[in-house]
Amino acid sequence: MTDKNIELNNGELMPAIGLGTWRADESGVLAQTIKTAVGLGYRHIDCAKIYGNQEEIGKALKEVGVPRKDLYIVSKFYQNKHRPELVAGALDEILDELQLEYLDLLLMHWPYAIKPEVDAMDFDSTDIENVPIMDTWRAMEDLVSTGKVRSIGVSNFNQAILEKMIPQCRIVPAVNQVEIHPYNQEKELVKFCKKSGIAVTGYCPLGGTKINVMNDDFIKHVAEAHIGTPAQVALSWGLARGISVIPKSTNETRLKQNLHQVSLTSDEMRMIGKIDKHERKVDPARDHKELEWVFHEDKMECPVI
Repeated sequence: MTDKNIELNNGELMPAIGLGTWRADESGVLAQTIKTAVGLGYRHIDCAKIYGNQEEIGKALKEVGVPRKDLYIVSKFYQNKHRPELVAGALDEILDELQLEYLDLLLMHWPYAIKPEVDAMDFDSTDIENVPIMDTWRAMEDLVSTGKVRSIGVSNFNQAILEKMIPQCRIVPAVNQVEIHPYNQEKELVKFCKKSGIAVTGYCPLGGTKINVMNDDFIKHVAEAHIGTPAQVALSWGLARGISVIPKSTNETRLKQNLHQVSLTSDEMRMIGKIDKHERKVDPARDHKELEWVFHEDKMECPVI
C-alpha cells in the first residue's frame, strides 16, 4: 500500500503513509532505516529541526537512488524561530541540513514561541514569549513564492486556534499534524480540519510509552481476525479516516508490515471508535502549566493569535 495519496488544498499530493523520525537518532541506524524504508516503497519522510538528526537523513537521502521529485519530505521549524524575521532563515537551516533545494511541506511545529536564544527542548516558563501566531504564519506564506517550499502547515494546533486563524490567512494551512491513535482519536478536530480543507497527519499513530494501544484487547482481536498485526490495525484505522500516518520503526519486518493495510469492517471501525481514552504521549502542559491552552482549550485560551 504505497500508492495512496492525500490531495492537499493546493492540489499537491502527500503520500498517506510516511516514516516518522522522532527519537530516531542512534548514529548509523537512522541512515540505514531511511535507505531500507525507501527501498520498501516509503516516499514520505517526516523530519523536524528539533529531532537533531536531519543531517544524517540528508546524507541518506542522497544515497537512496530515488529522484527527488518522487520523494515527499516534511520538516518543522522550532519554537525559537517564530519571530517573523527568523522564519526564512529557519527554512534555510533545514534545507542545508537535509541537503535539499526545497521542502514539500514546512510545518510550524507548535503554536507557542520561545526566545531565540533558547535552543533545547528543556526550557522554562521564562523562555516563553508572545509572538502572534499570525505574524509567524504570514512569514511562512511569503516562503511559498520562493520555491523553497511547496506547501505550508501547522502541527499541534487545536480547533479553537484554527477557527481564529483561518479567516486571517492568505494561504490556509495545508496540513495539521497532531497526535492521533485509537486512544487519542481527536474526532472533533479531524472533522473540523476536513470541513476546513486541512489534511490531517497523525503522529504516534501506534501510541507509545504508557499509551498501550498495541496491547489493547480489541485491537489484538481485530488483528487476529485479519491475520495481521495490531500496528496494521491501528494504521488502517487512521488511513480509513482519511488521515495520513507516520509510524516510526527501525525494524525492516515492521517497516514492511506497516505499509500494508487490513480492510476493517464498518463494525470494527465503530468499535475502535469507542476505545478512545483521550490519552496523549505528548503534552507540554505536563511541564509548563502556562501551555495548558495548547491541548486543553476548554481550560485556557491561546494568548496570542
